[in-house]
Amino acid sequence: MEKRFIAIIPARYASTRFPGKPLALLGGKTVIERVYRQVAAVVPDCYVATDDQRIFDAVEAFGGRAVMTSPHHKSGTDRIAEAVALIGGQWDVVVNVQGDEPFIRREQIEALCGCFDKEETQIATLGKPFESMEAVENPNSPKIAVDNEGFALYFSRSVIPYVRGEERQEWLNHFPYLKHLGLYAYRTEVLSQITRLPQSTLEKAESLEQLRWLQNGYRIRVALTQLETVGIDTPEDLERAEEFLNTLSACHQD
Repeated sequence: MEKRFIAIIPARYASTRFPGKPLALLGGKTVIERVYRQVAAVVPDCYVATDDQRIFDAVEAFGGRAVMTSPHHKSGTDRIAEAVALIGGQWDVVVNVQGDEPFIRREQIEALCGCFDKEETQIATLGKPFESMEAVENPNSPKIAVDNEGFALYFSRSVIPYVRGEERQEWLNHFPYLKHLGLYAYRTEVLSQITRLPQSTLEKAESLEQLRWLQNGYRIRVALTQLETVGIDTPEDLERAEEFLNTLSACHQD
């Protein structure tokens, strides 16, 4: 039987580094509209989950669907779970795309959804091969270690694994380090369960929510992508995104 997917895009107005980020203009459209249109092209049952009337109104104005959620959630996962409960309906898998990913690609969302062809997949996410040792060493880019079937063994801000007997700058030539991209999908019953879990010791140590799920025994399948995402966390990121959009437009014109 074909699985029923719903996509939820959490979007808050009160971002510490970039207040109002979802409503910032990128190539003449708001960031949230660009994200929504990319996701809805793959998962038609798509909603923005927000706690701000301005974002809700902006989504409805461009013809999207939005749902108002509590302003008191501690994580995007909690906001998504509330949104699914408010929307109702019967869904097998909930796809979570962040509201600051305007260049999310169809292939990436399809790869995420494809992870659920395996019945043992409870949660899915994306990994991308690192291209430089400098990037591997960046603690803001979590690394993923996976088993032989593509399920996550661990996520870390540290460089894992340690390549013994080789110069550190050569490690990437000896091991295919994977960068974690923060896109997720969950079986609906699993989403309900993980929102009730207390913070775990590993999660607190690394400040990575997905470690709470791993530490509690949930299986996270990692789909591979060769495509980088261009997230927007700061006004400077928006400027870079504008340049990236202009480059894409020029390529399409050629």
